[in-house]
Amino acid sequence: MSAATEPARKGRGLIQHKREAFWFYRFLSIVYDTIVNPFHWTVGMRDKSLAQAGLASPGRNLVTVDVGGGTGFNTEGVLAYVDPQYVTLLDQSPHQMAKAKAKPALQGVTFVEGDAENLPFATGYADRYTSAGSIEYWPEPQRGIAEAYRVLKPGGKATIIGPVRATNWFSRFWCDLWMLFPMESEYRKWYEAAGFYDIQVGYIGPEAYKGVRSHGLIMGLTITGTKPMNGSMEPLCQLGPMEEDRDRAMTLVDRLLFLPKWIIGLIAGGYYFVLPFCVMLYAALFIRRKPQA
Repeated sequence: MSAATEPARKGRGLIQHKREAFWFYRFLSIVYDTIVNPFHWTVGMRDKSLAQAGLASPGRNLVTVDVGGGTGFNTEGVLAYVDPQYVTLLDQSPHQMAKAKAKPALQGVTFVEGDAENLPFATGYADRYTSAGSIEYWPEPQRGIAEAYRVLKPGGKATIIGPVRATNWFSRFWCDLWMLFPMESEYRKWYEAAGFYDIQVGYIGPEAYKGVRSHGLIMGLTITGTKPMNGSMEPLCQLGPMEEDRDRAMTLVDRLLFLPKWIIGLIAGGYYFVLPFCVMLYAALFIRRKPQA
């Protein structure tokens, strides 16, 4: 099904909110590296994605921000190219970052608690921006990508690795209910609106899936864009005030709706913890040869 004929999403996913995502990761952080990564975000997928990010330099000294870095799995991949003193891991979840800080491989990295849609870095601060498995929780993905543009130096590159929306109707229901699974056309639109050029897209997926993509992928696409050397330092898109702030006081309605929304969102997310076993079983039984990339 093409992007032109794919049904539009109706509103945001239930966990595509800052407060809901914060509490979602409060519990997921306990098992993230042992349960999530092996089935959705493997070392091979990470290495293929980061090869596209333009991180290599003779001095290993490109100032890099890894936004939504969580437990540091993607940051470990960044350190294959960049020395730790030039790398900052930012995340809104202190529980995720506690896991990252405990990893010996990440010693020397700077850790910052912050918001992907309101980065605490000066304009033109970084040479490279990476973000893996974070955009799906952003209430305003255009704002997050605009921030990626802003914090980069001219000629800097921003690489985002994230989900792709399901084309299978049943899986599409669950991914839309859970969080943001963008289409490739949406990623491109957001990058272009921010001001990026030379946009490159790569496709990833667990090897055991043997190319099955119709049910959507939590990590299925890598997109990289470059900030023009002589362009505007600020993003081209004009955005109003930020729509969500986790620190904003909750109204009575917010409090009444929070727990039911969070629980239903958790159930929707559970579908994508069961799905990998079904897809891998199907691929093992019925797909004899892995499709060519």
